[in-house]
Amino acid sequence: MIPQHVRDILAQYGLAPLEFEPGSTPTSEMAARRIGVQVAQIAKSILLAGKDGSFRMAILPGDKKLASGKFKHVTGIKHHMATPEEALEQTGFRIGGVCPFGVNGVQVFIDQRLGQFDLIYPAAGTDASGVPMHLDDLVRITKGQICDIAQDS
Repeated sequence: MIPQHVRDILAQYGLAPLEFEPGSTPTSEMAARRIGVQVAQIAKSILLAGKDGSFRMAILPGDKKLASGKFKHVTGIKHHMATPEEALEQTGFRIGGVCPFGVNGVQVFIDQRLGQFDLIYPAAGTDASGVPMHLDDLVRITKGQICDIAQDS
């Protein structure tokens, strides 16, 4: 079930999440299949732990991997993937359902490639959800920075 605080945030922006059977969208590929869109339209959220002790979130097209060198260039800090325990502690969401909504104290970086689509689909805090939205909605809600952080195929 989508957390109430996520529902409230989305409602403030006139957005309605899609909900599916539990466990149906934990990966980009599964989410794309379930929603009926391209894998690249899935806006996957990855929590990263910085060498400075801060956590940051990268949001990438579902078919891309994070380019750690590009991310270090943008942030000025080396990062590694947060553990499942850190992700839950820092965001309140489990891996497979991490979303960028209602995550306080975590700076958000959004890969520019998501801008090629009219609609993108980040998760809504569960492994059975997606939120159809425009990139500008994602930027406005998360106060995220658009940048080039995905690997070049």
